[in-house]
Parts: sequence; structure tokens; C-alpha cells
Amino acid sequence: MKNKFLQFLGLTKRAGKLLEGYNKCEDAVKRRAVHLIILSLDASENTIDKFSKYSTKYKVPLLQGYSKEELGSVLGLDEIKILAISDKKMSERLICLWKENEEL
Repeated sequence: MKNKFLQFLGLTKRAGKLLEGYNKCEDAVKRRAVHLIILSLDASENTIDKFSKYSTKYKVPLLQGYSKEELGSVLGLDEIKILAISDKKMSERLICLWKENEEL
């Protein structure tokens, strides 16, 4: 796999620190149990707006840059539009890898 960000995302799932899907992510954000939100590029306008507001309100970083198929394939799914990371250290590492990937 070419992308360290996506590789680490898979590791995060295996560690049990990844939440998948709209309702699980929304509940966790409201409970302040999330340290990072990841949206697919093809998430609906409503979903993007709602989670952008949550990101600002709860001060949770939000990343968007992969298609639902790219995110899903790493996690063993056909597609996934929204993910949340519940572990602070893993979230920090994903943000670091994201920034490294943007510099390439």
C-alpha cells in the first residue's frame, strides 16, 4: 500500500479505536469521545456541513481527502463516508501522516 495514512487507519481499526458510520460518529462527537473526524470526498453536503460545525463546536480536527471507496477498501468495506478516531495518540499520528502526505 502506497499511503502511510491509509495503512495507519487500518491499524487504528484493528486496535479498536475507529468508529464507522454517521450515527456512531455523531454520538461519539457529542459525548466528546472523539479526537479526529475523517470524511470522504463524496459525503453528502448535509453531512459535510453538520460535521464541519461539530468540528468547530467541539474543537475536533476534521480531515477530508479520500473517496468513500479508498477509505472503505482499507477497512475491508465496499465504502465508508465518515470515520472518527477515539484515541488521542492515534489521532495525532494520523494528522502527522496526513501533513506528510500533503507535502509529497
